[in-house]
Parts: sequence; C-alpha cells; structure tokens
Amino acid sequence: MGEGFTLGKNIYYLPGHGGQIATGLGEALTERGWSVEGRETRDDFRKMPFGQQVDTVAGDLLHKHWHPESCVIAVSFGAYLFLHAQAQLPEFIGRVLLLSPIVGEFDSAELQMGFIPPRAKKLFELASAGKYPVPNQCEIHVGSEDWQSNPENVTQLGQLLNIPVHVVSNNGHMLDKSYVSALLDRWLPQH
Repeated sequence: MGEGFTLGKNIYYLPGHGGQIATGLGEALTERGWSVEGRETRDDFRKMPFGQQVDTVAGDLLHKHWHPESCVIAVSFGAYLFLHAQAQLPEFIGRVLLLSPIVGEFDSAELQMGFIPPRAKKLFELASAGKYPVPNQCEIHVGSEDWQSNPENVTQLGQLLNIPVHVVSNNGHMLDKSYVSALLDRWLPQH
C-alpha cells in the first residue's frame, strides 16, 4: 500500500459532478502550496460505470495515497465516490475532509428536483450494521439549507459512523468561500 506516495504537501481531491481539480477549491489548495491530484467526474471518468469509478478511486487511495500523512478532500458527488471507495477498503489511515457530501437519495419538493445515485442505500446499510470501515480522521461539513446533501441525512450517517458533522448555518450546497477558507487554514496540516 502507498508505494507511489511521496511525503510532502499532496492532497487527493474529488470535486463534485463536473468540477475541476485546478479551479475553485483545488486552486485554493494550490495557492496554499499543496500539490493537488484526484479525479474529476467529467469526460472519460464520468462515462465509466459507477462501480468502475469507485474502484478507480479505491485504487488511487491504495496505491498513491495510503499513508498517515495523506489528505483527502472530497466535495458533493466526489464525497459519495470516496465514501463508496472507503466501503471496500480498510479504514483510511490519513485525514479526510468531506464537504456537502451526497450520502444517498435526495429531492426537493419546492424545486421539483431529485436524484437517486447508484447504490443509494448502501452507505446507511453498512453503517447501520456496523460494517463500514470508518476513516481514522474524518470530518464532514454541510450547509443547513442544502437540499442535495440533506443535513439531517448527513448528520444521521455521521452519528452512525461516529464522524463529526458540522452543519453550517444559512449555507446551501456550495459552502461560503470564507467558511471553507477558514476551515482549510485550520484543517490542513502544517508543514
């Protein structure tokens, strides 16, 4: 495990659907001196079946980022991919930060929109049965007004897994930039 890992300021980043590694949060990490790599749910990767996406993320973690110094940041659907990859691995030994994670089916009567991701019930089934391999250091942040990453569902999953969940008042699916910036300043290891 971790043969390809080089100690240093490396982050494995999984942005949300259509997000890019080099923009937004990825750009903020680069500006802080971190080397950022990961998977974007775009182009060829997005065309893969969900199981193959999960296996690819699991392989990335095992072969490149399996070290106590490793940092993973995943957002929205990227967090969903991470959570499913983690489900088939031993407990991740590095640090994990999940922002606005998709944790299963969601909908909004007000917006008349909804989404049922692949394996929508699997995370809760594993967590309820005590069979989910919880990362050693993990925290979750979600907006109080987020209908895609429903804070009640996220909090429930966090309680089942004993992962701290921070519900950010008056925020939707995209957490406020100043909140995320302060969070990164606190969460990122000092090198």
